[in-house]
Amino acid sequence: MNSVILAEHIAAISTSQTANIPESVRQMLQRVTLDAYGLMFSARNTDYIQAVESSCIDNGNSTAFGHGSRFTMQDAALINGTAIHGEDFDDTFEGTPVHVSSVIVPTILAIAEREDVSPDTFIKSMAFGAELICRLALVAPTAVHRQGFHPTAILGAFGASLTASVAYGLSPQQTASALGIVGSMASGIIEYLAEGTWTKRMHPGWAASAGIKSAVMAKAGFTGPRTVFEGTHGLFKGFASDSVTPEFGHLESFGDGWVSAGLAFKPYACGTMTQPFVDCALQAAKKLRPEDIKDIHAHVGEGTVHRLWEPLEEKRNPSTPYGAKFSVPYCIAIGLLDGKAGLNEFTEEQLSRNDIRSVTSKITYSINPEDPYPEEYVGWIDVIDTEGNTHTFTQSCLRGGKQEPMSQQELEDKFTNNLVFAGLDTHDIESARDCVNQLFNSNNNIRECVKALAMIGEKS
Repeated sequence: MNSVILAEHIAAISTSQTANIPESVRQMLQRVTLDAYGLMFSARNTDYIQAVESSCIDNGNSTAFGHGSRFTMQDAALINGTAIHGEDFDDTFEGTPVHVSSVIVPTILAIAEREDVSPDTFIKSMAFGAELICRLALVAPTAVHRQGFHPTAILGAFGASLTASVAYGLSPQQTASALGIVGSMASGIIEYLAEGTWTKRMHPGWAASAGIKSAVMAKAGFTGPRTVFEGTHGLFKGFASDSVTPEFGHLESFGDGWVSAGLAFKPYACGTMTQPFVDCALQAAKKLRPEDIKDIHAHVGEGTVHRLWEPLEEKRNPSTPYGAKFSVPYCIAIGLLDGKAGLNEFTEEQLSRNDIRSVTSKITYSINPEDPYPEEYVGWIDVIDTEGNTHTFTQSCLRGGKQEPMSQQELEDKFTNNLVFAGLDTHDIESARDCVNQLFNSNNNIRECVKALAMIGEKS
């Protein structure tokens, strides 16, 4: 397919009145929305959300869920997206780690609260936005990370733009312009890794905000380049390392199958590739006492080293709780010592624990050339005890992902626990669950459902 018409191809399919969304995709969207809503609340009292909220200086009519104030549409999307992704507890795509709900859910909820979006359009806009994010992630796996950018920030902006374009009923030509416009709005470097600062948290919210704005601009007649994906100065020239050759067939086949149907849900509140190592640590804890451990050696994928292992001294002693979420040594230690890695395991108090530092100081790593990253996320640690014996623990997949998916009950429990963490009572939790489910009932008024969600658990 000629690159000049690629954006219009995607736009035309997404705006087609005959587009058929499979039941598996509908169920996925309902699940990610439930998960995302719980995560919005679990982060509402954090210092970083309070900071973002305080930065929103203009009043509006849009909701930051769990807050009493009203914001502009773009600011609401920024707050909601930041909250969903803030604890790195949101869904992820296996292929290149990219987060979907923290971009798509804030985008569609912000629009649906203000506009009369039909149930069919609501589903379709989410489905096509999610699918574009995931397919873009497959075009050049690891290349965006290698270039120093956060894939969710960059690729998510395009998914948000497509979601907004479908929701607003843009023509294929307008949608192609929206995608071209958002290419100049996409941003998000991963330098937060240096000292565990907050910028990664805001990337999905910023992407959602940019996606909305790009669609509104395109609807008003502003034009953007149709060659935004494959052009000489396009997305994969500017935001991706040229060490990985793009395979644009993943975009050209857009509409043939749904790669987004198998999104993974996280059991732990930390980085995607740390999760299998937490599972390895949980296995080790059943067999060994911490005081009987001399050394721990991890075998890792080369593509994870610069984010999760280096600089090693920082990863052994994270500067901030957020930095700890992207430290495999810390996540191994917390799994080994506490047997869990939830919202309460990444705090300032935890960072000061001597027993955690004692374990992380014993952890080293080497690159495993046969590690399947990014196609699969696996864990492998060798634990050497004080008598010199080696105990090997492995995790063959990302729990909650395509090989070992999270059950509906597990997801419901996660949702409940997140809302309890946020201080909601049983009545509010059940109301929230019902309202989310009603969004996916084809007979309901979407705008009224979103307004009902907005009234739950508000703070004054």
